Amino acid sequence: MSGTEQTQAAPVMQAPGKKGPKVMLTIFLVGLGGFLITLVWLNWPRPGIQPEALSPELTAIIQDMPGTSDAMVYAGMKDIRQSRFWNEAIPDSVKNTVPFSAGKRVDALLKQRGFKLATDLDTLLISFQRSGRKQQKFIGMAWGPFSEKAPERALQAASLRTAQIAGHRAYALDSAFWVAPVGPRKLVFASSSEMLEGFFHPSGRMLERDSVSAAMIGKTAYKSHAWATLSSPQWTAAALQSLTSKNRDVNSAGNLGNLQQLAMSVRFGDGLQGQSEWVYGNRKAAFFASSFLWATVKLTSNPGTRTSESARSFLKHVKVKQNLESVVITADLPMSSFRKKSN
Repeated sequence: MSGTEQTQAAPVMQAPGKKGPKVMLTIFLVGLGGFLITLVWLNWPRPGIQPEALSPELTAIIQDMPGTSDAMVYAGMKDIRQSRFWNEAIPDSVKNTVPFSAGKRVDALLKQRGFKLATDLDTLLISFQRSGRKQQKFIGMAWGPFSEKAPERALQAASLRTAQIAGHRAYALDSAFWVAPVGPRKLVFASSSEMLEGFFHPSGRMLERDSVSAAMIGKTAYKSHAWATLSSPQWTAAALQSLTSKNRDVNSAGNLGNLQQLAMSVRFGDGLQGQSEWVYGNRKAAFFASSFLWATVKLTSNPGTRTSESARSFLKHVKVKQNLESVVITADLPMSSFRKKSN
């Protein structure tokens, strides 16, 4: 082997240079800025729809209800049936659907007397109370042509037993369904005579006794047509679990396990306006729920997804935002979002 042997120098390992103070300061300021923005976002109250006031008549009725309320439902069916949206967009099959069942005996009596809940019921207000694991108590009032289509002589003939409560004759139409007429077009109904007794002889005022229900009723934006409140975490969880049991994505996206209360309301007019407020145990839970729901709405409403065209049209009118411990979902749907299909 000839030639001069050249020795190659071994590579020198250099220690990484330390970040300068400017770089560290920049990272610190960016992190601090992100933290402060998140903190402000979580704690900054956001304006929304100004809720309508509860009518004095409804307020007085709710105040006289005994105990507290786990869930409350109001439906102003007469006003709803007069709206353009109901007449032009709602399918006839939906209009003629019986909204609820009061039990075989009561349903049979209504059918015999020609009282159609779908068309004769003007207004309904009902409050539920959890009683045991599977039982529930209720108290409510209904408006409609009762003296004409269900006079007291018919109630007497169909009743299992009767009672005199605070000057009102009460009739047990079933083992857990009592009614007491309080006028030609008003009827108080309850799960027991004790609930009627508590209503006619009120002890205190319900909205003062039950501050949670009072707050949830206050959150319902539209009070003239239809609204509902779920004031108990157990009722809220059970209701939403039954609605989302087949859709795990909605359940996880909505962070439903941390949901405490819920208020929803709808107004019928030239279109359909609705608002739902989901109340969580803390602002962090509400933040994550609103973020996931907002992303879900945005992604599924974009073209190119498997979402149907009608569903995308619907979702384009839906807005999601966080307001402190709540997630507020609003929808303002024009008539063009719906198609009437008569049967």
